[in-house]
Amino acid sequence: MAVKKSELHRSLWSSCNELRGRMDASQYKDYVLTLLFLKYVSDKYAGKANALVKIPENGSFDDIVKLRGDKDTGEKMNKVLCELAGANDLVGVIDIADFDSHDKLGSGREKQNRLSNLVGIFAGIDLSANRAEGDDLLGDAYEYLMRHFATESGKSKGQFSSPLSQEVW
Repeated sequence: MAVKKSELHRSLWSSCNELRGRMDASQYKDYVLTLLFLKYVSDKYAGKANALVKIPENGSFDDIVKLRGDKDTGEKMNKVLCELAGANDLVGVIDIADFDSHDKLGSGREKQNRLSNLVGIFAGIDLSANRAEGDDLLGDAYEYLMRHFATESGKSKGQFSSPLSQEVW
């Protein structure tokens, strides 16, 4: 069953709430959209021959889920994203968010818990049933986040962008 936009929006906002405290709100999207992209392509294309996006071994959302609770979660998440980026000519696009950043995510148990909770939010949604044609799930998520951040900060949504948003959408 396709995920409802309201459910997706709740998950997106919950993930932003998980990131609050150590980074500017304009940076949340880099982390949130990266995980959403990984989740989406993993749900849609993992194990499919001739898929639009190649999901390499050790480069799927399931590989990220396995890292929950690991003391090196952030470093290993970065490696998973590098695998996917390298397999799809997306280096510098989907691997820009540093999931091992102590400044933005904390350190030790704090970072481990924050990342485990963040991954858990995305693990709880199934994106495999959403259609590609006429159902721009990723674009809608991007617009939702930009609109929300622009409203909260008094800026226009055009003032919030990232290499991921510019390349993928």
